[in-house]
Amino acid sequence: MTSDLLAPLDLAFWNIESAQHPMHLGALGVFAAHSPTAGAHAADLLAARAVAVPGLRMRIRDMWQPLAPLAFGSAAREPAPDFEPLDHVRLHAPTADFQAVAGRLMERPLQRGRPPWEAHVLPGEDGVSFAVLFKFHHALADGLRALMLAAAIMDPMDMPEPRPRPAEPPRGLFPDVRRLPGLVRGTLSDVGRALDIGTSVARATLGVRSSPALTSEPTGTRRTAGVVLDLDDVHRVRKSVGGTVNDVLIAVVAGALRNWLDERGDGSEGVAPRALIPVSKRRPRTAHPQGNRLSGYLIRLPVDDPDPLGRLRAVRTAMDRNKDAGPNRGAGAVALLADHVPPLGHRLGGPVVGQAARLLFDILVTSVPLPSLGLKLGGCPLAEVYPFAPLARGQALAVAVSTYRGRVHYGLVADAKAVPDLDLLARALSEEVETLNAACRS
Repeated sequence: MTSDLLAPLDLAFWNIESAQHPMHLGALGVFAAHSPTAGAHAADLLAARAVAVPGLRMRIRDMWQPLAPLAFGSAAREPAPDFEPLDHVRLHAPTADFQAVAGRLMERPLQRGRPPWEAHVLPGEDGVSFAVLFKFHHALADGLRALMLAAAIMDPMDMPEPRPRPAEPPRGLFPDVRRLPGLVRGTLSDVGRALDIGTSVARATLGVRSSPALTSEPTGTRRTAGVVLDLDDVHRVRKSVGGTVNDVLIAVVAGALRNWLDERGDGSEGVAPRALIPVSKRRPRTAHPQGNRLSGYLIRLPVDDPDPLGRLRAVRTAMDRNKDAGPNRGAGAVALLADHVPPLGHRLGGPVVGQAARLLFDILVTSVPLPSLGLKLGGCPLAEVYPFAPLARGQALAVAVSTYRGRVHYGLVADAKAVPDLDLLARALSEEVETLNAACRS
């Protein structure tokens, strides 16, 4: 394995991290245990298998090279010379509440001097289940890449082989001169796109009313919650109203926020928070190249609309408008602007960029794909899986969602002090699906 420079977006995630805002993704998988010792056996398997996965042995090293201007202030992904899997896989004491433990573990930043990932095995007190919390730094992987890394240390699956693709050379310090004419044309196009995105970002920050419940001063605390829904219920709504499954899942979030805000006394009148919907630019079934390949859409969640079907229609219209424009345009594509910032700018401007997130969006709502095949660890089937997204500075709540084997799993991450009633929002998500189905029948 050789070292390569971090892509601009990876470098941005690496530099905006702080002790109170760790930039790692998470996923809590709950497994059906075949014996009380299944959790301990799973921990041994994860540690043994991690050695054979190259991506899990990669650390991120800061670079300061004055003679290499494209690398000055950058960071590189390189093999860790002293990789020890037992530093990354930890077996915990039995617990009766996987989410409570996961929340506390999500608070802790990953150690930056070694490969930035961890797996925490949580045996259940009941002896019939155990959970594994995976944590991957966002500079190491986006959601799809993290899934591929985690799957690599699960039990082997019979999956179709990805199409062969030419190996990409390591990212060099200087461009190939033979490609300069094309690079110049591409740069001109990229500058126009950057101006378009910047203009959209400026417009998106105007005339917005969110809710204090979705913003907070950083406390560094975390709380997680999970919700499981029947995918058939979501499909019934989609078939009745139209749109996509993702449209329905986003509308469920809007309706749940409405009910939650009203129940806690904050009120939903006039509230239309901006939701950032990340869009993967990685090709399906492809784990390479490493790092992040992300853009996004920005929409207003119609929290203030009392009609559940009206909320769904508003979400569908907004998403259709974003898709027509494509993931390379609009305010939601702000992640693409990272390509236009030199490495030293990312390093020096990281704290400023982190604080600016609250100006662009109020809540993150992201979808993480999962394979339809059943996953197992040590022969124990994966029964539930809750994806967790990092919290941006000044934001109190992030929502991630995955579909797995006929069920929808929402993973909620919140600032524990700002949102002490996260369980009420989780309940509101379940109730909103029932509300939508009832509205479709009436």
